[in-house]
Amino acid sequence: MNRRFSINFAILSMLLDLAAVEVGLWLSGLIRPALNSWSFIKPILTEEVIPPALFWIFPLVWLTIYLVLSIYDGKKYLRAADEFGILSLGMLIASICAAGILYLSYRQMSRASFLLFVVINFLLALGWRILLRIVTRVKKISPEAEQRVLVVGSGPLARKIHDYLEQPALRNLIFLGYVDNTKDRHSSSPLLGDTTEIKKLVLDQSATDVIIALPYSAYPQLGPIVQQLEDVSVRVWVALGFFDLALYKTTIEEFSGIPMIDLRALAIGDFQLLVKRVFDLVVCLLSLVIALPIFLLIGLAILLEDGRPVFFRQKRAGENGREFEMLKFRTMIRGADKMAAQVEVTDEHGRKIYKRPNDPRVTRVGRFLRRFSLDELPQLINVIKGDMSLVGPRPELPELVENYQPWQRKRFAIPQGMTGWWQIHGRSDKPMYLHTEDDLYYIQHYSIWLDIFILISTFWAVIRGKGAY
Repeated sequence: MNRRFSINFAILSMLLDLAAVEVGLWLSGLIRPALNSWSFIKPILTEEVIPPALFWIFPLVWLTIYLVLSIYDGKKYLRAADEFGILSLGMLIASICAAGILYLSYRQMSRASFLLFVVINFLLALGWRILLRIVTRVKKISPEAEQRVLVVGSGPLARKIHDYLEQPALRNLIFLGYVDNTKDRHSSSPLLGDTTEIKKLVLDQSATDVIIALPYSAYPQLGPIVQQLEDVSVRVWVALGFFDLALYKTTIEEFSGIPMIDLRALAIGDFQLLVKRVFDLVVCLLSLVIALPIFLLIGLAILLEDGRPVFFRQKRAGENGREFEMLKFRTMIRGADKMAAQVEVTDEHGRKIYKRPNDPRVTRVGRFLRRFSLDELPQLINVIKGDMSLVGPRPELPELVENYQPWQRKRFAIPQGMTGWWQIHGRSDKPMYLHTEDDLYYIQHYSIWLDIFILISTFWAVIRGKGAY
């Protein structure tokens, strides 16, 4: 529905990225002699001459990879963490491809120059995007660029759409209010009228878009609502609330000339699981070598502030619901579990919320560890043991799993992960009961590239720090 930028801006973005590649190549050759003082780099006396053909080949490689990853699609990557994550993934893939081209052809380009080019290229591509976001946030939205949205319905699906429209990144989307016939209305809902007067409401509110988000029982109203809007210049969208079928991917296809919704389960095959496991082991073993000094420093800090134990062990439900002992660095005072009743709260639906900001049980060291998700590092050991994966649905507490509905148990169909789709889309700010929908989205869209994208995006989400407590 929402397109953050126009087609013209997408073309401008491509030109800016192509310029970043060209400037990166030129600067890498110009700056290369300045690295002679570094002992591990072979010195050169003059500016390195970059093969002219690379000024044509490299831009095509980068542009092709970016197009394959849909980086220029204005409907995607509205959040900064998502956009920077997919940009980092694209840069990684394009760099690997470019390195292969150099190995097979232009070996005279030094490795130092190539690495310098990649860094400069990434900083330039990232820099103009950051600058654009700053300008966009400061700049006032013109009335012509606004999309004024009426939502037909006021149930869970309609409220979900309302929450989406209220995201800060969607400044051009203006939520006008709900249109609904039901008498069961919540006081916080701006109800403008019922569906019999939808045409008048559209004209009075100068609406540009109408989203129909009705429950199954109200679908017979769909025809009359659309008929009222036939002669009105407004876009009409139908939100299908198939959340009980969340494990399935929905697409619109023609069957004998008739448009139909196709519900297809996208399972993870044996080969995909093998690739995922090999990827987990390689990344975890390399990460542990790098993280070992950090482990020692964190352990020492915990000991000095609150003594033993350094690790917190907790039973969690893993793949197929099998219980295992998950490791974390201890971030709360000793005996914190006995104080749980003092800090637990419930939301308006009676659901328990276990994590909240300013928890008095969290230590000073623990607050720092949680802010940067360093308390999760020991789970690398769980991944190596096979209890978990790097990416996947978050392991749940067994007592919460007991209250799961049947559809929610589908999240255990794959290995549980250290990070996942919901961690990069809300972290602790998101209510626990909404995690399952994100987990099922991950399952139905799984690929090893999605895992890499989530890992990169997790870095940006941690740096941002929103929802970390």
